[in-house]
Amino acid sequence: MSEIILDGHKLNWHKERVEAWLRGERIAPITMDCALTRRCTYRCVYCYGQLQANDEKKMTKDVIFSFLDDAAEIGVKAISFVSDGESTCSPYLYDAILRGKKNGLDMALGTNGYLLKEERLEEILPALTYLRFNVSAGEADRYAYIMGCNKDCFETVCNSIKKCVEIKKKKKLDVTLGLQMVLMPDLKDQIIPTVKLGKELRVDYVVIKHCSDDESGALGVDYSKYDELTDLLKEAESYSDRQCLIKVKWSKILSKARRRYFQCYGPPFIMQLSGSGLVAPCGMLFNTKYKKYHIGNIVDKPFKEIWKSKRYWDVLDLIASDKFDATTMCGTLCLQDRVNEFLWDLRHGEAISKDVKGTRPLHVNFI
Repeated sequence: MSEIILDGHKLNWHKERVEAWLRGERIAPITMDCALTRRCTYRCVYCYGQLQANDEKKMTKDVIFSFLDDAAEIGVKAISFVSDGESTCSPYLYDAILRGKKNGLDMALGTNGYLLKEERLEEILPALTYLRFNVSAGEADRYAYIMGCNKDCFETVCNSIKKCVEIKKKKKLDVTLGLQMVLMPDLKDQIIPTVKLGKELRVDYVVIKHCSDDESGALGVDYSKYDELTDLLKEAESYSDRQCLIKVKWSKILSKARRRYFQCYGPPFIMQLSGSGLVAPCGMLFNTKYKKYHIGNIVDKPFKEIWKSKRYWDVLDLIASDKFDATTMCGTLCLQDRVNEFLWDLRHGEAISKDVKGTRPLHVNFI
């Protein structure tokens, strides 16, 4: 796990595509985050998905397979089923993972784990680069409250994680198994229990991350209170050992949600799709009120055609222009934030694209 980057970016290992972007070429995304549905079995207190409502269209198996075929054809390197819905709610998830892998794409899944089918785990785990369980509490009662579900869901999910660990070890698979805790300051009582749970379940890592909010503060996250958790978070990291890495996303947790760039350069490299089929620059612009930034829908038109369209590049040019201000016009601490910082520095002469020597990090195509 020393070779995994959980707080930062991996664009330095994609120099060729970065340099093509600097030359003004139209590049394919390296990573695409998407969901296969907007539905979810949980109602987490910190869920950004409630702020992403848009017109949903049905993602059929044909639509999903066509998207995965197009992504591979244009040069996308990795697909993560992580977005504004719980993809285990889709009957096509397992076949989609296998289709993407067959196409040569690195595949990943983020899930609450409740609906994972045990009988399909041996089939999909060899096809996944990583499987991340969203577990933001280490005690059943608090888990039920924080994640908006029944108390017995906790045991079900823990058993699914144990089964994944068992299969990985038995078959000596490369898939990385992790837990992710989304930390709101008032949920601090679950930091250590969640870390201990991860170690008990023998996952490869536990990552503790910030909670994003929209530009109006709809979720009520008080970013100033993260500073008060520094000692507790350092204690959490002290539980790391050779079997389980405990990592805090310090760069975002201590940022007070401030951006140091104004335009958004990240989406050409890491694009997001809603579980409705909507193609937009990022998840923070999924909501219908941001329709001016919506590009198309893969239910209506193949992704390859959307990517080639004037609309796709007009929208990406717009958010990269002085007509868009990332500090005030979109939500906090987005998926592309670290990528944006690097590209901003690169475009404005404060950084250089360089050859990276040594061991490539794990999950290099999930930038």
